[in-house]
Amino acid sequence: MKKILFCGIIIILVFIVIVFFINFIVVKSSQKQIIRVADAENLKDVDCIIVLGAGIWGNGPSPMLEDRLNEAISLYNKNVSAKIVMSGDHGKIDYDEVNVMKNYAIEKGVPSENIFMDHAGFSSYESMYRLKEIFGAKKVVVVTQKYHLFRTLYIANQLGLEAYGVNSDPRRYVGATYREMREILARNKDFFGCLFNVKPTYLGEPISLDGSGDITNDKTNTINNAVESTDKNITNESTYKNEN
Repeated sequence: MKKILFCGIIIILVFIVIVFFINFIVVKSSQKQIIRVADAENLKDVDCIIVLGAGIWGNGPSPMLEDRLNEAISLYNKNVSAKIVMSGDHGKIDYDEVNVMKNYAIEKGVPSENIFMDHAGFSSYESMYRLKEIFGAKKVVVVTQKYHLFRTLYIANQLGLEAYGVNSDPRRYVGATYREMREILARNKDFFGCLFNVKPTYLGEPISLDGSGDITNDKTNTINNAVESTDKNITNESTYKNEN
């Protein structure tokens, strides 16, 4: 019995060590890509600024998402890039992060044609994967909270993107400690996702960032044509509703 207990303890300790070692790798390998706004202004030929979804409250963004959007709009106004990609969850008719995000930016003065929506950005991994494969991005600026940037930039690196991160942390958020602890496990999940090149839930036809973002508009409040949906669209199939 003691031997079984001892083996169990060893297994748990090894598991904990692996989890924190992977967490260290993800953070350490991407931390130098987190830059100041002034440094972002000096970047050349940035394909787009990408904003990752973080939940909506009714018809408006959550506080975390609002801060991400404000930072991205500020970077856009500083000419860091002429295009913004709003990537989030629109897997159901009654849950639509990306249109809320786009409408918010339009209200702040960003022209609709300069805002693209990725309706199938169900996770950070899928958002970055689709940014490369669907939108053809090569050099990007990611806007999210700092704790989230490490993982997102690590994913970008593994996918072959040249990515830089600007954090949006003007305030302390409710549940921040829990969220940062949860992020340790999320970094492990996406570490292995990158390792095994896991495909996103949906891919689809390429969309050029050189064109108008209005091509990603969905006038019927369903997933846009960027999503592969020959038989059924995501709105009918997807049960995903994950926070990025």
